[in-house]
Amino acid sequence: MSVHGESLRRLDASRRVVALREALLRAGVTLSYLAPDAVNDPTIFDDHVDAAVRAFQQSRGLIVDGVAGPDTQRALSEAQFRFGDRTLNYVEGGQLRGDDVAELQRHLSHLGFYYGHIDGSFGVRTRYAVAELQQNLGLPGTGVCDADTMRSMSRVNRAISPSQAFALRDYERLDRSTAALRGRVISVNIGRARLVSPHGVERLSGEPLTELLVTTDIAGRVERILREFGARLVPQQSGAATESGSRQNVPSLNLDIHCDWLDQQAASGMAAYYWGLPGTGEARSPIGHRAAVLLLKELGARTDLDNLGVHARTWDTLKVPGVPSVGLDLGYLSNAHDAERLADPVFRQTVADSIVIGIQRLYLLEEEDQPTGTLALDDVLKFNPTEEPATRRVSGL
Repeated sequence: MSVHGESLRRLDASRRVVALREALLRAGVTLSYLAPDAVNDPTIFDDHVDAAVRAFQQSRGLIVDGVAGPDTQRALSEAQFRFGDRTLNYVEGGQLRGDDVAELQRHLSHLGFYYGHIDGSFGVRTRYAVAELQQNLGLPGTGVCDADTMRSMSRVNRAISPSQAFALRDYERLDRSTAALRGRVISVNIGRARLVSPHGVERLSGEPLTELLVTTDIAGRVERILREFGARLVPQQSGAATESGSRQNVPSLNLDIHCDWLDQQAASGMAAYYWGLPGTGEARSPIGHRAAVLLLKELGARTDLDNLGVHARTWDTLKVPGVPSVGLDLGYLSNAHDAERLADPVFRQTVADSIVIGIQRLYLLEEEDQPTGTLALDDVLKFNPTEEPATRRVSGL
């Protein structure tokens, strides 16, 4: 690179650091010596900027590493606006996103017009909710949240107390459904990392033990059982596809199955995640929260892996509009005990059985539910009757 090119590169990097400082301030991070005018050289990525990035990542449920990577930059971009800063509207093919959109959705849910997930994305449902609100307020039903609409909402909101109205549509769908898995649409997504566990090979095939091998095998076993009970499996859908697609193709549950890895031998165990706020544990998807609790309970009762609990996260994989989603981390491949268990096909079958039973419990009425760890796959058959005798699956060991 020429001297001139190197100078331009350094100038660009310096500008990015200054812009990062300003973005963190607009996002509400108020640490000392962060503002460009509070330090001698605002172009340096110093300890104060590092601490501010980490504080922001912690508040958003991101990986706390001090690196302003793509996920952090996207979250920062969404945090730049407060409700009232700009006009909000639906954009075909490129939805408007931001904290101000999430605040709009909260206002609409409190007023009883919005029943979708509060995902900070101005989609079709949000546009329809705004238009319906405008019509009730005597405004043109444009679906565009402009200054007049915001002022009217502000006056009305003073008399409205917060609620979880956004969850009513999910609960209504759950209540209307039967206990059967038959006819239900479920999507499954898997982790595909190929990092090889240092603790041996896969027990029967001799293949290296990786997340891809484990999750592919477990997901395949889950899918085979669910299909036997009449459920239909589809790939994980994007938010846009889910919101605008046919309702019969919208999953009633989305699963995201992974294995974990950490360069510390002591790290071990399973965890479940749902869409919610990390700091408060507030469930933005109450049914996703319930599904995460049930799945981890069944896994904890049927396996000997440590139970690391159920956690709220703001990950995009959990924010599929209108679809309760659960993330499962099924152990650490970097841990000798977890790796040995996950390398065992018999153990993986137990994990798959536990997942199916957890899914079944999600759709049982309160009087039909069973204590954790007591429901067997044979018991699941009575909720999914067939005209022909059910063909029992082969374990595939």
